[in-house]
Amino acid sequence: MEKWECLVCGYIYDPAVGDPDGGIAAGTTFENLPDDWVCPDCGAGKDMFEKVA
Repeated sequence: MEKWECLVCGYIYDPAVGDPDGGIAAGTTFENLPDDWVCPDCGAGKDMFEKVA
């Protein structure tokens, strides 16, 4: 699974971990995150993330 980085604050979304505090289960791909999901560190939207190479 690919990791995604917030371009605003550098937070890495790792699908293997998910976002437990945000109610996102481990194994949830970035594409399957709800459209209203935001970065747990800075609140940026999904459009502010890019795939980590």
